[in-house]
Amino acid sequence: MSKDRSEMILRGNIAKAILTLALPIMASNLIQTFYNLTDTFFVSKLGTAQMAAMQITFPLIFLLISLGAGLSIGGIALISQYIGANDRRDARKIAGQLLTASMIASVAVAIVGYFSAESVLKLMNAEGDLLKYATSFLRIMFLGTPTMFITFAFNGIKQGEGNTFLPMVISSLSVFLNIALDPLFIFVFDMGIAGAAIATVLSRGVFNIVALYLLFSKKHNTLKLQFKDLKINKHYLEQIISVGMPAAFGQATTAMGFAVMNSFIISYGQSIVAAFAIGNRISSLIFMPAMGIAGALSTIIGQNIGAGNIKRANKAFLTSVGLASIIMSIGAIVMYFFTDQLVGLFTDDAYIISEGSYYLKMILITIPLFGFFNCINGLFQGSGHTISAMFINMGRLWLLRIPMILLLDYFNMHNSKYIWYAMILSNIIIVFVGLGLYLTGRWKQPVIKKKRKLAA
Repeated sequence: MSKDRSEMILRGNIAKAILTLALPIMASNLIQTFYNLTDTFFVSKLGTAQMAAMQITFPLIFLLISLGAGLSIGGIALISQYIGANDRRDARKIAGQLLTASMIASVAVAIVGYFSAESVLKLMNAEGDLLKYATSFLRIMFLGTPTMFITFAFNGIKQGEGNTFLPMVISSLSVFLNIALDPLFIFVFDMGIAGAAIATVLSRGVFNIVALYLLFSKKHNTLKLQFKDLKINKHYLEQIISVGMPAAFGQATTAMGFAVMNSFIISYGQSIVAAFAIGNRISSLIFMPAMGIAGALSTIIGQNIGAGNIKRANKAFLTSVGLASIIMSIGAIVMYFFTDQLVGLFTDDAYIISEGSYYLKMILITIPLFGFFNCINGLFQGSGHTISAMFINMGRLWLLRIPMILLLDYFNMHNSKYIWYAMILSNIIIVFVGLGLYLTGRWKQPVIKKKRKLAA
């Protein structure tokens, strides 16, 4: 099975390879979206304070996700390139070090986060019941950091191998268990919002055991890990950190950028905030194909660069851009004529429907740009040139969008449509920046290193 997968990635039909790897990622993202909605539904039954507590912890949870996902991105790039170079031994070493790094980082984060959770939330102006519920929820989530990081590590190892189906299965089963455990811990055991956190950690933990078994098993495995692979090895650990940390930093600062941007949008009134939130929620569905394709592209780029197939890697990128743009454009055309109705599913306020519909139309008109934006991220992440990915992700918000919104505020141009224009303009500019970085060709250089004497 693994040989067939590598053959498809390195020599098979490129469009087929992209879609084969992308579809499980899309399905996993869709299931995760369904879970988020279900989790929100159960917590909302507890009351407004609990719902607000869950919302206020989101930026901190996203920081955890950024660090774990960053390490995983480093693993995907390195493992895929070593596999493409037909060096399974070094790929296995990277996989082992990814697990070790994930465990060390997660335990450190869990300890620091548990004891600092209440203080951090106070800095975010949480008090009273909001502080109590948020602290309870966040402390449990921090203690469960190792289960989150192991999940990311498993997904990264498997995606680097070219196996996106198994992570989808494990992730889906974990989500379904979480959905089943939520009402049990929240309502039956009367643990409230803490029960939601326990259900999340427990469901991840159960399938962490399954994931670890699979990594050390001969079945469904390109890289059968050995316990000696977990021993700290400076050579491989440095590679993971050098590739993964820019990705983690880029995602974390992007999350902070959106938080800052939201604080400016609030000044335009609650109706504009609602229109923005609804428009983003609807448009996120149409972005899923591009995100799945970008995830698949990372693996294909990595393996082909490792194999020295630069022309095929480039062809994979161009094919991915075409597929993402076509699929998203079809969805955008259909959505464009029903934006009022779609926004109306979330509100009956005529002003919010009008603003949300206008914002959504602006996004849909420029939808092919998002296909390119996601794929250029996949290209840089798969090639291991994550500093370039970090630059375009941070630059879109911190160098373009936020300064534009500040200028609008400075010149007292308080018209909501100008906000939408600033967002769209920042997307257009950053696409050209990404195109420029792509044309430099620096992404063609592999990031894997050969240093056998340190490979114990």
